[in-house]
Amino acid sequence: MDNAIIQMARQGDLKSIARCISLIENAAEGHETIISQAAAEQVVPLIGITGPPGAGKSTLVDALVEAFVAEEKKVAVVCVDPSSPFNKGALLGDRIRMNRWYNHPLVYIRSLASRGSMGGLHPSAKQITAFLQGCGFDLIILETVGVGQSEIEIARLADVCLLVLVPEAGDEIQFMKAGLMEVADIFVVNKADRPGAAFFARQLKNMLHSSSRSQRPEASVVNTVATTGKGVGELMTCITSFLNNKKQDNGRIDPQ
Repeated sequence: MDNAIIQMARQGDLKSIARCISLIENAAEGHETIISQAAAEQVVPLIGITGPPGAGKSTLVDALVEAFVAEEKKVAVVCVDPSSPFNKGALLGDRIRMNRWYNHPLVYIRSLASRGSMGGLHPSAKQITAFLQGCGFDLIILETVGVGQSEIEIARLADVCLLVLVPEAGDEIQFMKAGLMEVADIFVVNKADRPGAAFFARQLKNMLHSSSRSQRPEASVVNTVATTGKGVGELMTCITSFLNNKKQDNGRIDPQ
């Protein structure tokens, strides 16, 4: 592996970043060298976003990217897509939804295939996000393929975990795996302009208030309409507040 490419990637060169990630993703020759040199000079927050298909995760990510770019933050987005049954590559739905950012100097978007991972993440997601944290970004957003019975790996990896739901999930949430309710830090009721959204948000708050979260602080509930940007500012405030509190608790995170 040419060390010059690694250095260019760490200086923010997007083509070099893409090449390095491809090597890590495919465990190709030289990927160990990239990983070994991936340590970031400063801690870069990693925002994890998960939720069931159709909840509007990608639209919400698009709205968050817009808000962060407005603050002149440099953002990397890693979207874990379902794998193609033919070549095991990513079905690039997220790239289509966020195509306005592809040539933006402050945004880097990469789709990864889940490759059958039960956790909703690419097997090398940890190494790839660690590498990106050393490439000059202000924050990393990691979106999973969807939520399921065992798709909680993102909570172990992310500094703050957002669970995106829709008002129609009122019945489903009663059967939602307790572990998932335990690990989410911020619950986002997206498409909150739909009927029943306010009732669902209250139901969710009551459920969180009455549940035991093993000494974790009570999670926030934020209503958003990602297509219009409504509620995104409040969500940004919640994310920043959570990261600041986490930094005070253990000295790890600085959302800048």
